[in-house]
Amino acid sequence: MFKQFRKFERGEFFIVGGDCSQGGEDSNCCQFYSKTKQDVPLHYHKQGVATTMTTEIYPVLNKIFDVTGIPPVVGFERQNGGASEMERLRLMNRYQKYTIFVMPKVGKNDKSLDENTNNKEDLTNDLGYNTSDITRPTLVGDLKNFIDLRAFKVYDETTIQQLFWFILSRTGKPQAMRGKHDDCVMALGITQQIAQIVIPPAPQELVQQKTDQARNVARNIVKQMKGFY
Repeated sequence: MFKQFRKFERGEFFIVGGDCSQGGEDSNCCQFYSKTKQDVPLHYHKQGVATTMTTEIYPVLNKIFDVTGIPPVVGFERQNGGASEMERLRLMNRYQKYTIFVMPKVGKNDKSLDENTNNKEDLTNDLGYNTSDITRPTLVGDLKNFIDLRAFKVYDETTIQQLFWFILSRTGKPQAMRGKHDDCVMALGITQQIAQIVIPPAPQELVQQKTDQARNVARNIVKQMKGFY
């Protein structure tokens, strides 16, 4: 189920990428990538349907915020029930402790996590990551480059094994070898695609500090203005 390889730290920014399953031999997988530390300290892998993963991931998303002070960004692959599970997570996010990833249009990047300041023309209405014939080669190619460059650390043995199983088919499609699985690879690839798009929000302490500073400046201005009367 969950494998945690180190403790979370205050101020860490996490990106959670998920690959959903509809049951059978396939598994649900979530990779918890720390953009701050550039590693994957938490891994979720379990057979079953996507609804089960959502139920078990939800409290972890809240805990990450409680520990780090920064809302993690979560994006499931939209196939195999992922689209409906992203909508579930959106509705469950009453306390705004995490951010739902919205898929940008091809060729566009969503550079803000603030829903009030996003350029809506650059976004689709799709919650989660949409894997298609256009986006999949980019996802896999970028992931291969990052792995070759050792750009981040992966601790989970299942993920490492699946990376060795990943090949180009005779038709040129990047996928797992016959009889093998690629759920961990796809979830990891999604984190790296999102990581290139989103910008970490400021920690809660920093937001509060800036708010207090602004209030102090405003009070000083008011005092100075009173001195003129």
